[in-house]
Amino acid sequence: MKQLSLDALGREMQDSMKSGDKLRVATLKLLMSAIKNAQVAKRGDLTDDESIEVVSREFKKRQEAAQEYRKAGREDRASAEEAEAEILKEWMPQQLSSEEVQRLVDEAVTETGAATPAEMGKVMGVLMPKLKGKADGKLVSELVRKKLGGA
Repeated sequence: MKQLSLDALGREMQDSMKSGDKLRVATLKLLMSAIKNAQVAKRGDLTDDESIEVVSREFKKRQEAAQEYRKAGREDRASAEEAEAEILKEWMPQQLSSEEVQRLVDEAVTETGAATPAEMGKVMGVLMPKLKGKADGKLVSELVRKKLGGA
């Protein structure tokens, strides 16, 4: 993961402009804009976790858009969205493996004493702060649901 700051993004964008990488420049501009918008909404600077959350949200948008474009038969646009997602991925923390997430799910279930799918919220409340930006929320909820005996 690269150090996430507007200064670092600006330097990276300048380097990309010099090398003529238009896709990287456009993607970094969008990311900088999203971070600035989040700062305006917060009325102050973002913490590292909040910045990572912005990057994660933008990354997820690109992944979902690529899926939708693919469903619509627009492979060209799907590829472009995936290329942007790869650029954004450089600014995110290292993702945990499925095994690491499973281990944390097991620990959280033990810690909360949850035993039924109705108690999934308790487990997710313990897990998500630990996993923020490091694991896909869908994967986490799926593993928790399986662990608690849900479908």
